[in-house]
Amino acid sequence: MQKGGEMDTIKESNFDAEVLKSEVPVVVDFFATWCGPCKMIAPLFDELAREYSGKAKFVKIDIDESPNLASSYKVRGVPTLMVFKGGDIKSTMVGAQPKAKIAEEVNKIL
Repeated sequence: MQKGGEMDTIKESNFDAEVLKSEVPVVVDFFATWCGPCKMIAPLFDELAREYSGKAKFVKIDIDESPNLASSYKVRGVPTLMVFKGGDIKSTMVGAQPKAKIAEEVNKIL
């Protein structure tokens, strides 16, 4: 999904195909356009997407555009990062995280 490190925002319509059925682990950033900490971690998320290219996928979900997804995954605050593998949540991080912490969680399941 990434095009030269560009992050795609996915929606409810393609969530199953892009996240749950992905052959590689997927890090999902539940975010909101009005969220300051979300904007703060966006460059880190983009860097990680480039660094893990081919090994893991990084996608974003705007909670205002996909409220049902946010609700079904019990997202209470943004940013919330979830690491999926094989359709299951393997890790959840709430709040702005340092790049090393996100990488650590991804490395656990690679």
